[in-house]
Amino acid sequence: MNNSSGPYFFVLDDIAWPDETKAPTAPRELVEAAQRSGARRKFLARGEGGFFSQYSEFPAGFTVPMHSHDHNEIILLLAGSCTMLGGDGPTLHAGDSMVLIGGFEYGFEAGADGMKFVTIRTDKAQTTLSS
Repeated sequence: MNNSSGPYFFVLDDIAWPDETKAPTAPRELVEAAQRSGARRKFLARGEGGFFSQYSEFPAGFTVPMHSHDHNEIILLLAGSCTMLGGDGPTLHAGDSMVLIGGFEYGFEAGADGMKFVTIRTDKAQTTLSS
């Protein structure tokens, strides 16, 4: 991929929802739980300009268990809300964001109205579930 010839545009309505069971990029148990609940994501940037991004929709109550990545990421809530797991995390709402440093363990539960959000990463997603 030639990262120096941008710009790159990602029109959400033109990007298909992938079947992640065929080539999961997250631990299989997370992919299967997401599929059962109706949670889904679209992959946007895949290395263009050094960024990896995705748009996600999670139904009410969907829980992402404690996990970490080996890279930094930003999560921006577009709609709905989520409560961070681990006891001392806040509840975030549309327009709120978080910066997560590689190696930090976190998890969250989608609020009563579900959540829609964008994740922007500085590397491909390498996910490690907490014990």
